[in-house]
Amino acid sequence: MKVLKREPMLWRLRVETEDDLWTLARLARKGMELGMLGERRDQTTGGEEGGRAKAAERKKMWIRLSIESTEYQSYSEILRVHGIISEAQIDVGSYHTHNVMISDDIELTSNTPFISTDTNLLKQAIDASNQVEVALVVVENDEVVLFYVTPRGLKESSTWTMRGGGKRVDVKSSSGVATNFRAKVIKEITESISEQTPLVICGPGHARDILLNELKSAGQTRFMTSISTSMSGRSGANEVLRDGLAGSLLEQYAITKEITLLEEAWTRLSTKGAVAYGHSELLQALEEGAIETALITADLLRDENEKIGNMTWSKWAEGLEAIGADLIQCSTDHDSGQQLLGMGGAIALLRYRMDG
Repeated sequence: MKVLKREPMLWRLRVETEDDLWTLARLARKGMELGMLGERRDQTTGGEEGGRAKAAERKKMWIRLSIESTEYQSYSEILRVHGIISEAQIDVGSYHTHNVMISDDIELTSNTPFISTDTNLLKQAIDASNQVEVALVVVENDEVVLFYVTPRGLKESSTWTMRGGGKRVDVKSSSGVATNFRAKVIKEITESISEQTPLVICGPGHARDILLNELKSAGQTRFMTSISTSMSGRSGANEVLRDGLAGSLLEQYAITKEITLLEEAWTRLSTKGAVAYGHSELLQALEEGAIETALITADLLRDENEKIGNMTWSKWAEGLEAIGADLIQCSTDHDSGQQLLGMGGAIALLRYRMDG
């Protein structure tokens, strides 16, 4: 995310990645306004022309909406922002939808200064723009899956498979098929990933090392590393992130920090350690000043209908700063994030173990 202008109640931003669309989907909420260039049909230009109906012209103009709702699916290329036009050359008061895409400039305004949780999320998006993209390939003998590690999760990109219609193929007689299969995979990986993108190759068997050697033989000079995992497919990719198998390569990613802290929380839960979850425990921990790090899904933090005690989660989170606690706004686009969702969407690592 690139910040073009920043004031207490106005942010002008340039969307640079799909992760920025994810962030903007959380920042842009009912009660705020979002302005950007859009199109409306100017009905005054319609009518009859030479006996034929003339369609109204579409005019490009600056349109500001009072936001009613947003629609966004993770890793899609469009964020839809629905609302009522509050500022435009025509049709003020009408409904309109902005389709926000990568490279668009938008202006987000709030009636009150932006809250700290929004400022925190924007900072993460700005920091993420400086991170190098990493590709992760999970390899089996007959299947290769390409993922991109983004600041917010694992994006599945392509799958290549050699499996037929249920017949068991003799390995010796199919060695040529396997070689051709890997050659096809290498060609398409090379075409789809920039030369600067590091490549992590993982999987449960030796097929990953064969692919790595053939990539090198094909002239690949990018940073590449082979990592053993106990699982294949998406589970193998999550294993790399969860167990920190890629080492320093992914250390600075928000997703890596999230998963590391969540895994620590699950460990403490299993050993009855210094951890709190559930409304009563989290309220008590905040009141005692026991929280060191709170992990909350970014969506729960912004859901005005969800309460902890008699307050919203964002109001509860304001108390974290007063006790010197960190707030981590979690994505649910990875296994650990889904597990957090199953725990109610919030958990806290504590400075000490609380008694009843």
